[in-house]
Amino acid sequence: MKLLPLFLRRPIEAVYVRRLATTLAGLPRPRHVGIMLDGNRRWARQEGLADVREGYRAGGAKVTDFLGWCTAAGIERVTLFMLSDDNLGRPAEQLGPLIEVIEDTVRDITAEGRPWEVQVIGSLDMLPGAGAGVLKEAAAATAGRRGLKVDVAVGYGGRREIVDAVKSAFQEHIAAGGDPAELAERFDIEDVSRHLYSPSADRTDFIIRTSGEQRLSGFLLWQSAYAEMHWVDCYWPAFRHVDFLRALRSYASRERRFGK
Repeated sequence: MKLLPLFLRRPIEAVYVRRLATTLAGLPRPRHVGIMLDGNRRWARQEGLADVREGYRAGGAKVTDFLGWCTAAGIERVTLFMLSDDNLGRPAEQLGPLIEVIEDTVRDITAEGRPWEVQVIGSLDMLPGAGAGVLKEAAAATAGRRGLKVDVAVGYGGRREIVDAVKSAFQEHIAAGGDPAELAERFDIEDVSRHLYSPSADRTDFIIRTSGEQRLSGFLLWQSAYAEMHWVDCYWPAFRHVDFLRALRSYASRERRFGK
């Protein structure tokens, strides 16, 4: 299909998308999808763009499309991995433009009229400048919206999240007058789950990563214990509706045993 002219390829692809969506009706689908938006800079270089920031911008624009696809597919929650805590060590000339695009993207998906309830998760205090405040303010405006729940992971690391959850559990217990030794004695899985950045998203069903890389890179380490994985060869800005539906088809074909 890539050999066809664009004006022919688009209508043919649209027909295929509708047919594929129809075949998925009634099949199992994930409740919570985590997606790693990988390959923005590589896409820009592949497209011959002199400024790799154009890759960030194209990737940010893709997010709104993706959330629309998830809404249409009946997905309940999405976690978007937009910036890891390791990424915060990048040079300022790389990190600054990326954070600007993230801010613009969050403003877009939280704008008035958007149906999605958004929260930003991660070590936001590590963001430079006023980034944390901008993201929190935009997300706060969506409280109570009844659409798809969206977690935007920024400055996020799965190991750091688990450490923070354990700390939070003990801080809560001590603040209530409890004995730390007593909590340590009975500490269990649920004590971590309740103190994750997004406690209601303590289990992820399906993780998608674009760009062809096949690793989690610290994404949702606790939540993904029994998640199904799907690797996509294309870079995030080139990710299409048909790629998403094919991913859902792959998910529907799997037998989930949860270790049994």
